[in-house]
Amino acid sequence: MTERIEQRFAELRKHGRKGLIPFVTAGDPIPDATVAIMHALVEAGADLIELGVPYSDPVADGPTIQHSSERAIARGVGIERILAWVAEFRATDATTPIVLMGYLNPIEIYGYARFAEQARAAGVDGVLIVDVPVEESGSVELLRDAGIRQIFLVAPTTTELRLAAIRERAQGFVYYVSFAGITGATQLDPVEVRRRVDHIKQGGEIPVAVGFGVRDAATAVTVSASADAVVIGSALVARLAEAEDAESAVSAARDFLAPIRKALDLAAAA
Repeated sequence: MTERIEQRFAELRKHGRKGLIPFVTAGDPIPDATVAIMHALVEAGADLIELGVPYSDPVADGPTIQHSSERAIARGVGIERILAWVAEFRATDATTPIVLMGYLNPIEIYGYARFAEQARAAGVDGVLIVDVPVEESGSVELLRDAGIRQIFLVAPTTTELRLAAIRERAQGFVYYVSFAGITGATQLDPVEVRRRVDHIKQGGEIPVAVGFGVRDAATAVTVSASADAVVIGSALVARLAEAEDAESAVSAARDFLAPIRKALDLAAAA
């Protein structure tokens, strides 16, 4: 059983730092650059990486990530290749947690038992399945049995009953969606985010990462005032989409994330 996620958040707390979690779609913009992009993100200050599993109908995602998924699928990217990339990454990075984020259908087609076994062997630490609410998470119990953390989403519309169930079953961290909408939107209310994060933490110590609406250093710092970690996805994916080759994609990942890491550390030290 891996405890990389828990260890990483413990390290962050110990040093008074806030976590930085970039999201990238596996295989986009250039499949063969995926592992190099992951390493570049770590070099730039990522504490954990969310690796998106491409899906043809990503209902929770905005146009940027939808198009990213379409490009990856068109290049033949699927779970088998993604797990191979995770294993390749793990060969030289045994400490950075990796969370796969996506939808149930690709896992269902791949096979629950096969996915759980191969994801564990590759070095996957957690899975966030967007369209599997906590009430239905028994369908992927094999992931928990394999030591893979199930990460749950909490939204502004989450009921108290569902939140209680999430608190009970949450592992690794909770991902708070800063507003009801799709990824890539920009409606961010810092006061409401703080209120909701504080409420989520009542009765438990599990870390809370906040995503949706985090697009640059300024919004990351704002969110980090209440969150244990910030997730930044659409803005990074959009930057990577501009890359013309593997080298420029790797440079874009590093150049995009490094200033955000610096801003978070400066804010934490202030």
